[in-house]
Amino acid sequence: MIGASRQTQTVSFSMKFRVFLALCCGAASLASVSPHADAQVFPDSSSIVSRDLPNGLRVIVWPDHDIPNVAFYNWVRAGGRNEVPGITGLSHFFEHMMFNGTSTLAPGEFDRIMEASGGRNNAYTSNDVTVYQDWFPASALEIVLELEADRLSNLSFAPEVVESERGVVASERRSSVDNNNPGLLYEQVQATAFVAHPYQFPVIGWPSDIESWELDDLKSFFKRYYAPNNCTMVIVGDVQPDAVFAMVERLFGEIPAQEPPPAVRTAEPEQTGERRLVLRKAAQTPLLQLAYKSPEAGAAAGPALDLLLSILIDGDSSRLHQVMVDQQQLAVAVSGFRHEGFDPGLTWFFVTLPQGGDVGAAEQLLRDELARVAQSGVTDAELQKARNIVSADFWRGLSTIDGKASALGQFEVFHGGYAELFNAPARYEAVSAEDIQAVARQVFTDSGRTTGVLLPLEPPAQAGNGDGS
Repeated sequence: MIGASRQTQTVSFSMKFRVFLALCCGAASLASVSPHADAQVFPDSSSIVSRDLPNGLRVIVWPDHDIPNVAFYNWVRAGGRNEVPGITGLSHFFEHMMFNGTSTLAPGEFDRIMEASGGRNNAYTSNDVTVYQDWFPASALEIVLELEADRLSNLSFAPEVVESERGVVASERRSSVDNNNPGLLYEQVQATAFVAHPYQFPVIGWPSDIESWELDDLKSFFKRYYAPNNCTMVIVGDVQPDAVFAMVERLFGEIPAQEPPPAVRTAEPEQTGERRLVLRKAAQTPLLQLAYKSPEAGAAAGPALDLLLSILIDGDSSRLHQVMVDQQQLAVAVSGFRHEGFDPGLTWFFVTLPQGGDVGAAEQLLRDELARVAQSGVTDAELQKARNIVSADFWRGLSTIDGKASALGQFEVFHGGYAELFNAPARYEAVSAEDIQAVARQVFTDSGRTTGVLLPLEPPAQAGNGDGS
């Protein structure tokens, strides 16, 4: 997941996934819900109100009066999957451009006004969406909505700003991918795992595309994807829905709808054999990444796969940490995540080896452990532990207005509607040990795996002393 010049954000059920995603430009989604909750545990959920403006803008409001603050999220359905060769990285580029001035505000004024009002902001881009986030006092609601409507209506395409940000993106790519070994390997594995679907494209864009975007490319992309009918706004906090909708209709209602963006019609062909790649780079330690084809967001197998990943990699007591780090000492760190997008994606495992570590042995041990869970399943104690972990993560998230805004948007955009957030606990409660074993057999197959290895460059041979020795 790319984070422009701003703090990279993502939603996942393990903090360690967030750290790797910030380095490697990936994306994950909310996978943590309480296995024991039901709708009665959400006493204020009945106050959620949604409305569609005539121009197609979807607005969801969840009043929460615990503190006098507001969280605003604008989910734009534009990510790497909406790009084609020649314009890869444009979704991420707009994450930069949206903070760089409009026909009414100079570059930097968005942040200045936001901060003067006591607010702050951020944004992130993934393979599937670009999300803009604001957090501010409730008293600044109208000011922030005016700022958001202005940049959606009047974004500036000043050539000097475009060129400046082009340089910023190129620099960001160098630091996060080209000169970052985990990021570089991640990009290459992703591009190898997909041969047809646009998930193969890096969210930050290929270098030659970053260099060659034209002004017409930017204007066309913005008009198509930043239309109100391609956006979902979520507002949570100390607000009254009627007042919010009145402001939104006044400020956003005149922005014209556009023809819906074309559907992504390319489906990735079934992978019928393992794919492998090996990189040699200047590095202190070897790296190993395994990526398995896995279901899209909202798939029936999703909760079982989420719980399985928690069992395998969540914390020092997880299966893979125990066997690979503590017992066999073949790795110094093991992590991973599942990409939940609009289309089937990848489930990832990342292994950092010690200096001089045995990559072959580490890979075999990891594959053996995945095969073992597919063959023998998990214990009831492991399943309960995973439920406890995802439950704690879920409630921790929903304890804040930011967490509520993120979760509502995630379920509205990826899971068939925000109401599914309140059905999710029952889906996790229904997962059995047999379901987890079945999803392990479905996902962890040799034919669906892409393996990437990064090896340190061999040290140069020692020069002889001239006497043949």
